[in-house]
Amino acid sequence: MATKADFALSGRIEQGGLASGIVPTGTVALGLDGKPVPFATDRHFLIGFDRDAPATALLVATMADGSRHQLALSILPHAWKIESLPTLPRGTTPTPEFLARRKIELDRIVTARATDTGAQGWRQALAWPATGRISGVFGSQRIYAGEPGAFHAGVDVARPTGTPVAAPADGVIILAADAPFSLEGNLLMIDHGMGLNSAFLHLSRIDVRRGDIVRRGQIVGAIGMTGRATGPHLHWAMKWRDARIDPAPLAGPMP
Repeated sequence: MATKADFALSGRIEQGGLASGIVPTGTVALGLDGKPVPFATDRHFLIGFDRDAPATALLVATMADGSRHQLALSILPHAWKIESLPTLPRGTTPTPEFLARRKIELDRIVTARATDTGAQGWRQALAWPATGRISGVFGSQRIYAGEPGAFHAGVDVARPTGTPVAAPADGVIILAADAPFSLEGNLLMIDHGMGLNSAFLHLSRIDVRRGDIVRRGQIVGAIGMTGRATGPHLHWAMKWRDARIDPAPLAGPMP
């Protein structure tokens, strides 16, 4: 059995966390729980863990001779902020028209996230795209009359409409909405490479186009309240492949 040192693994091995590492010398393939994980020519890689990730995962590096290095990971749980609203229903039933529109929007998001641009921002420390009061935390969830609602899949920063939004790391624009999405409003997405991407919701404007290369700290848009929002704020969401990641600990303390 391999050890953590064999993979030079570091980072947040916890629900909503992101970790980085270096595969053992001679690795030709890497997998996490049976799913392939890319790694760079210098042997560096990323792995992420969803908000509801199970307690364990298995990291496997396969060598050229067929031998394998296996590392069992213990994923730390989180006590997410849960709010019970026993007298409120979850919400209204969506109309067929909304569902048809929503499918088109979700297909665009899935296609964007599947885009591999070769960006290298995943190697950088993340910066806050905007600073201000944190009005919503990752992983929080409401329970409506015993029925769970969707958990909050990002971090919210409350600032006035028009406040600039900057790229948290280098990347390539993979989606820049030409019209507001039903829930996300003006949606912008950046691929940082290695399966890691950022999404910025509810923007009042978008200053870049799909395919643009952006640098850490570059202004890409402005805070707004388009889509389903009750006030102006930035909703910053991150994903590593299919795993929802908490951006706040990666960006560090709010400046």
